[in-house]
Amino acid sequence: REPPACRPTMAARQRASLRLPPEVNRALYVRNLPFKITAEEMYDIFGKFGAIRQIRLGNASDTRGTAFVVYEDIFDAKNAVDHLSGFNVCGRYLVVLYYQQTKMQKRLDTEREQKELADMRQKLGLDSGDRGLDLSSK
Repeated sequence: REPPACRPTMAARQRASLRLPPEVNRALYVRNLPFKITAEEMYDIFGKFGAIRQIRLGNASDTRGTAFVVYEDIFDAKNAVDHLSGFNVCGRYLVVLYYQQTKMQKRLDTEREQKELADMRQKLGLDSGDRGLDLSSK
């Protein structure tokens, strides 16, 4: 029989048996942040839920108000999502999601393709698309 210090705690045993949905991971994507929020304030807010490996604040014009928060433990990340989604920071309600690389990449690819299509239409003088054509007569 193991000494008491070596036995897993009740909480650890419950965590081990808990099955998480497939989208749950340690990396979180946070939106609707105040533009003036600092990394220290982010650590204060998100650090309450567990050890943080990294926080990356968006600083480009199209990424301001967003951040990535990476936890050391997946259960801490789940706890943060459960408690901070809708949390009010300086009059703004946070949107906290699990980062899903495939969905993010698809969105970026779609935006890039739409931009390429718009550029090609402009280059070829097809700005109106199909709106100016009468396709019913054919």
